[in-house]
Amino acid sequence: MSIKENVNRLLREIDRVKSLHHLTQNVTICAATKYVDVKVMKELLQAGITNFGENRVQDFLTKYEVLQNEDITWHFIGTLQTNKVKKMINKISYLHSLDRENLAEEINKYRKAPLNCFIQVNCSGEVSKHGLRVDDVHSFIYKLEKYDKIKIIGLMTMAENTTDIEVLKQTFRTLRELRDEIQTLKLPYAPCTELSMGMSNDYQIAIREGATVIRIGSLLFSNGGNNDD
Repeated sequence: MSIKENVNRLLREIDRVKSLHHLTQNVTICAATKYVDVKVMKELLQAGITNFGENRVQDFLTKYEVLQNEDITWHFIGTLQTNKVKKMINKISYLHSLDRENLAEEINKYRKAPLNCFIQVNCSGEVSKHGLRVDDVHSFIYKLEKYDKIKIIGLMTMAENTTDIEVLKQTFRTLRELRDEIQTLKLPYAPCTELSMGMSNDYQIAIREGATVIRIGSLLFSNGGNNDD
């Protein structure tokens, strides 16, 4: 299938899931473009995808240089090292992987305008995954009040690599419930309305549990791509 056909199929599936479960949230497709080149990204643009998520700073900077005049909203969805913040932080609109205060401090030092950030949460508890423990999120958010270039718009998680639907539901539900708790705090710098969760293999479940941003890789690419979104 072509990229355009893949995009249309994904849009139809999102609408189907929302209709079936009577859901009303807007769902943004963030194309996880770690494994694709600029040519494919231009095809995605032509198919109506304008949100792109990169995992590696150098790859992002290379693609940004070529595509900077296109109508693209750039997301950084990978782990961000503090020593690479300066060179890229004013080129993105969203960061999905804020999980430590020294990173917030470095962003605050170099960012010119408030940055939309998702706090990365390790809901599954797997040692191989980055992110804060669920129990540490509240205290971390309070520490961020002094950083005026950080705006916490939501939470992000990566689910387990499993086909067990109940496990996936619980992971995404944990993030949603945590998001709801933070919203009740009514912190001006942390409205925390968004949920970045769900990839090619589990996005339907994530949407059912409240996802507002899904990070999709392989489903968008005509050659099947790589499931490691």
